[in-house]
Amino acid sequence: MFGFSVFVCGAIAAGATTVMVGAEGRRFAAEEVMRAVAAHRVTRLPAVPPMVVQMARAARKAQHFDLSPLRECYGLTETSGPVTLCDGVKGRLHLSIGRLIPTVEAKIVDVRTGKPLPPNKDGELWIRGPPVMQGYLNNQEATALAIDEEGWLRTGDLCYVDTDGLIYVVDRIKELIKYKAYQVAPAELEEILSSHPDILDVAVTSHPDEEAGEIPMACVVRRGESKIQEEDIISFLENKVAPYKKIRKVVFLEYIPRSPSGKILRRLLKATASNQQKLEVSARL
Repeated sequence: MFGFSVFVCGAIAAGATTVMVGAEGRRFAAEEVMRAVAAHRVTRLPAVPPMVVQMARAARKAQHFDLSPLRECYGLTETSGPVTLCDGVKGRLHLSIGRLIPTVEAKIVDVRTGKPLPPNKDGELWIRGPPVMQGYLNNQEATALAIDEEGWLRTGDLCYVDTDGLIYVVDRIKELIKYKAYQVAPAELEEILSSHPDILDVAVTSHPDEEAGEIPMACVVRRGESKIQEEDIISFLENKVAPYKKIRKVVFLEYIPRSPSGKILRRLLKATASNQQKLEVSARL
């Protein structure tokens, strides 16, 4: 529904030129997309977060791709299109998903209590307005879980809003790692680790721990012939994050399981990491 709203009802209704890249069934290729952006002077690029991450990594590597004309927005299938837009303010705006579009309301609420939070506090983003769906077809139970009695849609995204009204996405709530009394966002650690020159790809997930409940575990794909070890990765993060966010376990994989759009398949990731650990234990016996 989001794609239909943006591409069919949005781009064509606005009389915009639409650039199509790649063939059906092909995986997303960041450099190919960015070449098309430059060649056709694209100004709007609907993309899911994993695509944006891959493009940012490719841009850092190649350095000849200019993504500065692009600005972020935010929407869900349940909103039939974007509910925030960046308005062209320069500087740190590209880090945010922008401000709310007209007719849409939003609030940040405490994940545990559901109470509204002040600016710059992390909580779940709730939105309300005409773009929000009426509900899921023939599924009242799912609708009741997603939308409260006042019409607020629970997005499932951990966000915060600054004093200028700009909204920032931190991570998906269901992917947060519960370390003792803290919540750790995998995306933050993944962004830092991806900047390491010996890491080709990385994903962070939870690992069961008797004392802490869960600990952050990094699943790492080495770059080329790199011999980077667990202690090197743990040391790399040492002074870059708060103590409770530190990586406490590392597993080296041949690849990170992803969908065609680049989204990390976290259930498969945990299974792959578990199998790798079993192989490592067997090799030591």
